[in-house]
Amino acid sequence: MTVYIALIRGINVGGKNKVPMAELREVYEQIGLTQVKTYIQSGNVVLASELSAEELRPQLEKAILDRFGIAAAVAVRTAAELDSLMARCPYDAQALQEKQTIQVAFLTEPLSAKALSVLEANKVDPDEYTLTDSEIYFLFRQSMLDSKLANSLQKIGKTMTMRNWNTVVKLADLGRTITG
Repeated sequence: MTVYIALIRGINVGGKNKVPMAELREVYEQIGLTQVKTYIQSGNVVLASELSAEELRPQLEKAILDRFGIAAAVAVRTAAELDSLMARCPYDAQALQEKQTIQVAFLTEPLSAKALSVLEANKVDPDEYTLTDSEIYFLFRQSMLDSKLANSLQKIGKTMTMRNWNTVVKLADLGRTITG
């Protein structure tokens, strides 16, 4: 068994695409996943499965579509990958000042050339980002509401889902409580 973190894009945001976490846990257990735990209401699930990530992702997305009628993309990472992602973060979470935040965008597919050009065109001081093969680390040095870079992210498409650093840390901790 492998411990996975599933990050669902666009549910329970602004009163749209409502998915009760208790029902989501039930749905995932019904498709054979074990030790299913959710964290807050924004589509964070930790679970164990014998499937590979490539096999698991379409099953998670289909289960959401079948039960809730929502076509939501799901980014899947192993608990070990999440730990590695945290260790590689280019920004120091301990050094953040008021209104500063680290956000991680979990990619479900590589960014297109168009998406990359949107990011570059909107990279304006004081905010910055670091792109890897499967994530984008963002450092917002002001409120995200006032950030040109943050406001441009909607133009990138549905290939990513964002989580703040505190959520990433909590999910990693929760992943360590599950036995694979």
